[in-house]
Amino acid sequence: MSIVGGFDVHRRQLTFEYLDTESGELRNGRVAPADRAHLRAWLHRFDGRDDVAFALEGCTGWRYVVEELIRAGVAAHLAEPADTAALRGRKRHAKTDKADARHLRVHLMAGDLPESWIPPEHVLEARAVVRLYKDLLDERGAWHQRIAATLFHLGVPVMASMATAEGRAAIGRVELSPAGRQAVEVGLRQIDRLTVELDELRRQLERFSRHQPGCRALRTGQFGVGPVTSVAIWAELGDVRRFPNSTTVVRHTGLDVTVHSSDTHRAAGHLSRQGPQLLRWALYEAAKCAARATAPDHDYYRASRDRRTAGLATISVARKLARRCYHTLHDLGEEALAPAA
Repeated sequence: MSIVGGFDVHRRQLTFEYLDTESGELRNGRVAPADRAHLRAWLHRFDGRDDVAFALEGCTGWRYVVEELIRAGVAAHLAEPADTAALRGRKRHAKTDKADARHLRVHLMAGDLPESWIPPEHVLEARAVVRLYKDLLDERGAWHQRIAATLFHLGVPVMASMATAEGRAAIGRVELSPAGRQAVEVGLRQIDRLTVELDELRRQLERFSRHQPGCRALRTGQFGVGPVTSVAIWAELGDVRRFPNSTTVVRHTGLDVTVHSSDTHRAAGHLSRQGPQLLRWALYEAAKCAARATAPDHDYYRASRDRRTAGLATISVARKLARRCYHTLHDLGEEALAPAA
């Protein structure tokens, strides 16, 4: 590439530095405000050139920057934030936006920039929808917990789930203070609102998973993987051909156990949790089905549960499921990432 540069992405500005390797000219500055229109106008300086490359970290805001770079015919390189920061070594000087842009540019030129996979647009869209579903699901769960805490604080005995008609009727009969009654009724209205949104999103994800080859293969080939979890696993794993083996996939999920040892001292292992949180949730939810007697992994789950706990047994099954999902998608090849028909 004749022009190699780096972007440091922030909400207010994009700090850039690029080098023309033919003339030796080095330029740096800012694109402000940091939005799609101003970046598109700035990139016009490279119109007609096919020898331009820029790197940026995979932090919040990377999507529109990468899309505009590709639209302008510029090669986009998405750097993995943690590994890119590790290349700096021990801190010896002040860290600035300009220094970050230079850091990306230098390592892109050196060819040792740790890069992340850039998903195609239809994968990004599916990922955004399933993440929205999970956010709303967490919010609804938080309202359930808040109502339960209010009832307990006011001395109401444990009753049926408020998600059922029986539970709703029981709440209407209990004695509550005026403020407590108001808090419960507001919470129930929020739950109803979120349930409507969740039902529509679930139908959308169910339609997508039926027509996308990778999601359909996960649903039909892996016990416990359903409409929502299939889309979550497919979107977060992405192109599994970039992983050399299934062990690397388990490490990517963050379900691998990290161990710190030195000489005769060994700390207890714990989950690394370094991968996508949504992917861990989807694998765990699917693995919970192994508790059923009809599940193919039930014997393995029961043996692990008897040795340890039900939660750790479910995590063990989730690791096995991650490996199987890798092989299922890998066997599909190019078809695994095809857009939904």
